[in-house]
Amino acid sequence: MMEGHMPADFEILINNFSVGIFGMIPAIFGYYLIGPLMEAILAILMMGVNVLINHALLPLVAIFVEPAKVLFLNNAINHGIFTPIGIEQASQTGRSIMYMLEANPGPGLGVLLAYWIFSKDQATKDSAPGAIIIHLFGGIHEIYFPYILMNPIVIIAPILGNICAIAFYALMGCGLQGPASPGSIIAFMSMAPKDAIIPTAIGVILAAGVSFAIASPIIKMTSTKSQSLEEAQNQVSGMKAQAKGLISAQNIFNAKKIVFACAAGMGSSAMGATKFRNRLKAVRSDIVVTNTSVDNIPSDGDIAVVQTVLQDRAKACAPQAVLVTIKNLLADPALDELYFQLSTGDALVTEATPEEPEEEISSLFASDVLIKDGILLGQKSVSKEEAITAAGELLVQLGYVTEDYVPAMLEREKIVTTYIGMGLAIPHGTTHGDDTIKKTGIVLLQYPDGVIFGEEKAQLVIGIAGKGREHMEVLSKVCTALEDEVVLEKMKTTQDKDWILQILTK
Repeated sequence: MMEGHMPADFEILINNFSVGIFGMIPAIFGYYLIGPLMEAILAILMMGVNVLINHALLPLVAIFVEPAKVLFLNNAINHGIFTPIGIEQASQTGRSIMYMLEANPGPGLGVLLAYWIFSKDQATKDSAPGAIIIHLFGGIHEIYFPYILMNPIVIIAPILGNICAIAFYALMGCGLQGPASPGSIIAFMSMAPKDAIIPTAIGVILAAGVSFAIASPIIKMTSTKSQSLEEAQNQVSGMKAQAKGLISAQNIFNAKKIVFACAAGMGSSAMGATKFRNRLKAVRSDIVVTNTSVDNIPSDGDIAVVQTVLQDRAKACAPQAVLVTIKNLLADPALDELYFQLSTGDALVTEATPEEPEEEISSLFASDVLIKDGILLGQKSVSKEEAITAAGELLVQLGYVTEDYVPAMLEREKIVTTYIGMGLAIPHGTTHGDDTIKKTGIVLLQYPDGVIFGEEKAQLVIGIAGKGREHMEVLSKVCTALEDEVVLEKMKTTQDKDWILQILTK
């Protein structure tokens, strides 16, 4: 409104005062109009709470509280409902049980103890002690949410644990003098009246004990193939971001540039970008889908797609971008959700946006990027390190790289896995190994029985040494081939080098 009408050098002063004035107006409006409405709502809620207390039904509130915590509605319930009612009760009696309904660390403690003792997954078992300290003494309850999401039926344990604790507190007439925030054992006990310290501690122990007793058999019977802790933590991160309004479907739908980023920006991100671009162009040809290294995400990128282990680097490089974290660059549920949000709206844009200019790519056969001698079929299963070394040595043998490139490929695998999904791994060197590349080259090694990459198995190992963007055409061909499951499965077992060469270079 003031654009073009502000005196020179007074922009900051006018902007700051404008923000303050326009912020004060809705604050006054809320105080005089919304305030009385909220008082009426709290009065009704207070009556409802009194009914629950008088009929000994208050413990049943835990049925709603515990699932709400996992869905990140705990702050809305605790500070939006329980705390205002608790303030009213505490002003009359000096204490309120409402402060104890959500903040009790006992239910979550029982779940974490059960995972520590009975989890079949070693990574989960090892992570539990640290989570217990953070939860119990730090008061950060969200630390145990991933453990619930790994096996949602475990939610029964904290529900029953909290029911027992609330029933005990109601029976003993317990309450806190004020809200315990954060919900650590230290804050929880410090807000207890002197005459109720022991009953308050017993309630925490009771909640933890019941929760532990219920969660233990469930965890012991859980298959090791259930959702991993890392996947659950990623799910929690996404839920937390949505609960805080950090990611909106509208922001995603209006995106104009999507950047797939990997550690080097050479192999996995290139294939991921190509596959997603091919999938998206039919419905959203206006969106540019490109790839780069995680440390070079452009400032005009609206969405950045990265592997989980690279998310911190991506946030630091591109804080403006909506971050989509995935485990599999080719076929991941997060990519399906991203596609759905991008392709769903009031109206889809059909006018294509010109693609970013790329370097002219010469014929693959003329430049010898992929040759018949660079394809090895029917290899026996080996470790991933041996498979990566074999791919590197073949690149050396064919004159694409020097011998120093092989250690750079192994170093890359230590930083982040080069397995990208659908039985395919694309090992390549770190950016520090670029000076060891003589010319662009790609080799393909087939392992019909597979090579273990972490929890996955790769039947195709494609080694890459890239100068410029010459290797992108082959990667694009590979992505196109992967879209046909029949071709993909045949490529994993065929003994026909000419057929593979034709598929990837035609």
